[in-house]
Amino acid sequence: MCDSAREALLAAGGAVTVALVGNPNTGKTALFNALTGFRRHVANYPGVTVEIARGPIRKTQRPLELIDSPGTYSLAGDSPDERVVLDTLQGSAATGLRPAAAVVVVDASNLVRNLYLVSQVLEQRIPCVIALNMIDVARARGIHVDAARLAERLGVPVVPVIATQPRTVSPLVRAIEAAVAAAGQCHGRVCLARTAPAAGDAAAVAAAEVRARYHWVHEVLAGVLERAMPRGPNWSDRIDALVTHPLTGTLALLVVLYGIFALLFRGAEPLMRGMEWVFGWLGARIASLLPPGVVQSFLADGLLAGVGGVLQFLPQILILFLFIALLEDSGYLARMAFMVDRLMRPLGLSGRAFIPLLSSFACAVPAILGTRAIADRRERLITILIAPFMSCSARLPVYVLFVGAFVPARAWLGGWLRLDALVMFALYLVGVVVAIPVALLLKWTVRQGPTTGFVLELPAYKWPRLRAIWQRMYLAGRSFVVRAGTIILVVNLAVWALGYFPHSTRTRAAVEAAQRTQGRDGETSQRVLAGAYLRDSYLGRIGHALEPAIRPLGWDWRIGIGVIASFPAREVIVATLGTVANLGRAKADAGSLREGLRRMTREDTGQPLFTLPVALSIVVFFALCAQCAGTLTMIGRETGSWTWALASFATMTTLAYVAAWGVSAGARALGA
Repeated sequence: MCDSAREALLAAGGAVTVALVGNPNTGKTALFNALTGFRRHVANYPGVTVEIARGPIRKTQRPLELIDSPGTYSLAGDSPDERVVLDTLQGSAATGLRPAAAVVVVDASNLVRNLYLVSQVLEQRIPCVIALNMIDVARARGIHVDAARLAERLGVPVVPVIATQPRTVSPLVRAIEAAVAAAGQCHGRVCLARTAPAAGDAAAVAAAEVRARYHWVHEVLAGVLERAMPRGPNWSDRIDALVTHPLTGTLALLVVLYGIFALLFRGAEPLMRGMEWVFGWLGARIASLLPPGVVQSFLADGLLAGVGGVLQFLPQILILFLFIALLEDSGYLARMAFMVDRLMRPLGLSGRAFIPLLSSFACAVPAILGTRAIADRRERLITILIAPFMSCSARLPVYVLFVGAFVPARAWLGGWLRLDALVMFALYLVGVVVAIPVALLLKWTVRQGPTTGFVLELPAYKWPRLRAIWQRMYLAGRSFVVRAGTIILVVNLAVWALGYFPHSTRTRAAVEAAQRTQGRDGETSQRVLAGAYLRDSYLGRIGHALEPAIRPLGWDWRIGIGVIASFPAREVIVATLGTVANLGRAKADAGSLREGLRRMTREDTGQPLFTLPVALSIVVFFALCAQCAGTLTMIGRETGSWTWALASFATMTTLAYVAAWGVSAGARALGA
């Protein structure tokens, strides 16, 4: 009798919960989306789901809530994600009541591996339904599964399903409802014949456990599976022979990454210029319709110049995530993890760490959460601490702005090899290169121990799904726009207020008196007045106080306040510099952000402020700095110590400063 399941059924006023469990890469999250309609990210590599997600199952007779747990190969509890799944099934304090039933998603083309987890779930004495997913993939491989006989052997319903085809999901919903209705009658049987190992020998106990479970799996599958005779290597094997080869695989990886960065410029430039024109036109309209004053400055200089300056980089964000989605959904990312495993071994890491590190190129926060799939604590800690070195999408607007504005537009080989794309590629490599000695240092000093093994399933290649690609781009674009409308908006409006006030009449009188003495024209007078207002503002006073610390980098106080303002989120510097550039020049100079930066001059010499050495030092600083409050918070939470978060911030900021100084000095020495 399942007591906890009955308690869930009798819970007043709430929906009955159903747990969704399964191995990584079995289509579990895709099935969650199909059952609930919940917009959840789906990727074709293991380790996507890292936290509990909830959603109501659609088209049921009574309210049923589905709980999506992390993908796991076992319930042994060796890693954080395994413990989360076990807690979900047993009903810990964190997840609430024990679920009334469990849906175990299995890959029809790989039942031997998947039924190992099924055996452990059945031992939890909870009503189960087996979702026999990816039957289309199994058929394509010549595998036939007798679902009725498998259900008889397991003692639980087995429902063939294709998660991406809604018509196959309805029978699964009916089976789930039947399992919930029979929650007081736990079905399923596992009979393991174990050979008793030597007392106290933990390794022998674990080995005996594995042997017993796989013996049971083979007994269950006897007569259930039929396999067609193989006809030699298929097209997937032939592709793998190339993309996982040490030489051709490395070349393919470099070509793919460079192609992405090249297309970021080529594909997004027309869209970016269009958005730039729109925001410029809106700013000019506001300036023409409203009289000069605080309202006009608030709308034109604070709102449009700041947030609008960030939103114009939305095309690059969408294109970046388009390619990420294509690589994920096609199955190529798992091959990339396999390729880099041998390179990561000397760093105390395995290919298992590659997946969260690769996720860091999108955002470090979910990447750090993704380290929960790493069982070894030492490897997990190293991965968490080097993940922020990977260039996330928040750095992309900074790179695009300065590379596009100050790196010469040179191309070779008919335009296929571009200088701006090479610089972008190098910026993404900077974090990877610097992370290597950091990882080595951590390997030698922190929780020393052997590197764990790495077992990775290479998913089948498949054509990327348009819906999954669109969903990935939509979620990334929405997140970027939300950040622009919340964090960036708040910070930038604060920057505008500090840069506009106190707007002293004494400053204006002093400037006008000087202008009459020097006899300058009206446009020059406006520019000088705007610069004087900015210098005497609260923001100018803060910037001048910080200037001695950043002068060795070739920066002035205006760049300094942009860096300080961007600590909550890196891309805030784009909005901040847009506001500062507008506040510091006459309205007649209004134009694009790139043009505004090119026109900014040093106060002491009148020379251009942003030269190539300065631009390169800024992008290198942002490639290495720890300017993301969300990432630092996540480091503190996942390591259980704020000491690691503070150490990460101090180390990355110091490295960023030193690297920025070195790049700036080196570029000047070369005559750039």
